[in-house]
Amino acid sequence: MHAHLARAARMALLALPLALVAGGAAGQDTETETAVFAGGCFWCVEAAFDPIDGVVDHTAGFAGGHVENPSYDEVTGGGTGHKEVVRVTYDPETVTYERLLYVFWRNVDPLDDGGQFCDRGPSYETAIFVDGPDQRAAAEASKRALAESGRFDQPIVTPITDLDQFYPAEAYHQDYFQEKPFRYKFYTQGCGRYERLDALWGEEARPGQDK
Repeated sequence: MHAHLARAARMALLALPLALVAGGAAGQDTETETAVFAGGCFWCVEAAFDPIDGVVDHTAGFAGGHVENPSYDEVTGGGTGHKEVVRVTYDPETVTYERLLYVFWRNVDPLDDGGQFCDRGPSYETAIFVDGPDQRAAAEASKRALAESGRFDQPIVTPITDLDQFYPAEAYHQDYFQEKPFRYKFYTQGCGRYERLDALWGEEARPGQDK
């Protein structure tokens, strides 16, 4: 699917009546930490982390750019420098950051430097946004281990970037895979995301998700 067609398909979905749903889980009793990942369409990245034990919340948004509080249209239209990202809130007593990195890699095409699947352009490129030296060390170690594993003949192009500012996306983007499951399935099938992930990762693809 060409880039303009992929974007048109997503915008057509968004033009349909949507329930405004704010992401977030209230009343968490344990201390949590956050991790921010860019893996193409943030609807899909939310769906990837939702079934992981220890993940207590996930919020679709934007990071890595130079415009304050950008809109979805501004980001996908180009020029703000942001990527679509998901901020994952997790209980470190249940799931480690290293485990989240494992889940991230197996939900993206780390060989693609022009976007992800049918979504093309800088806002859909992969990245790991790290907050502090511990996250950076873990992310770099995971990337190095993947590069040295011999799994791929091509280089791993996903950058590891310091997190500056995270901006939540509009409410109608939050939990889209749950709120509009049929439209979400239509999008993922048309984009070829799961087929490519299964080809890249085999049985390791999409941990925790129904296949």
